Amino acid sequence: MTRSDTTVTDAAEPRYRTSLGASDATTITLLGEDLASDIMGEVGFGELSLWLLLRRRPEPGQTRVFEAVLASLADHGFVPTAIAARLTLLSAPDALQGALAAGLLGGGSRFLGVTEDCGQFLAAKVSALEAPLPDEDAGWDEVARQIVKEERAARRIIPGLGHPTHTSDPRVPRILQIAEEAGLRGPHLRLFEAIGRVHHEVLGRTLPLNGAGVGGAALVDAGIPLPMLRGVALLARAAGLIGQLAEELEQPIANEIYLSVHRHTDYVDPE
Repeated sequence: MTRSDTTVTDAAEPRYRTSLGASDATTITLLGEDLASDIMGEVGFGELSLWLLLRRRPEPGQTRVFEAVLASLADHGFVPTAIAARLTLLSAPDALQGALAAGLLGGGSRFLGVTEDCGQFLAAKVSALEAPLPDEDAGWDEVARQIVKEERAARRIIPGLGHPTHTSDPRVPRILQIAEEAGLRGPHLRLFEAIGRVHHEVLGRTLPLNGAGVGGAALVDAGIPLPMLRGVALLARAAGLIGQLAEELEQPIANEIYLSVHRHTDYVDPE
């Protein structure tokens, strides 16, 4: 036996640890449960998604808030992510996964990313507060007032404040209601609400709180890890994009979008 053969034989086999899923010849285990008998037909997809994310079974209130946020972010019409998905399907109709991926790749700081940005922003502000946290709205208002002043002085935009379409985003009061009913209206939502109440005193104008922002606040209060906030938004938008692509197959508009741009293109020589 050569030296190299001995090295290979004596080397310990690598082990790869997971607490998610595994399978053998006759069974599939997921999250410590038998997939076929304990999960399929017994656990909804929203709860399962949160269970996979947390790697522990969520409480019913967590699931309700999580699913409400998913619903709030699923689809908003012909936004860039939907248009990108439809145009990609036009270009490559044999690759549905490419069209779906194209739409998801468009989730960033302007679309979907606000959920993550707002959650991260509020988490940083809450963690910087000295204990005990305020009990009443007046206390949170004072905290929010100081934060808005600091952000304005630094010329920074407050995530979750303002919306290009809505003067009053209908998702905000509904998610607040659901979080309250679930017992999960925690410090991040309390601070977010307070920013909505007092920002006009500092900025000199009133802006609406938006659904992406309240979703981020609600997810943090529901125990979603900060690095996964954008993942939740992308999960929600995946459902909406599947709907967009299904509609595109039945009622196509992508070719007209392409032709419209083509017909209205003005070529100019480079300077």
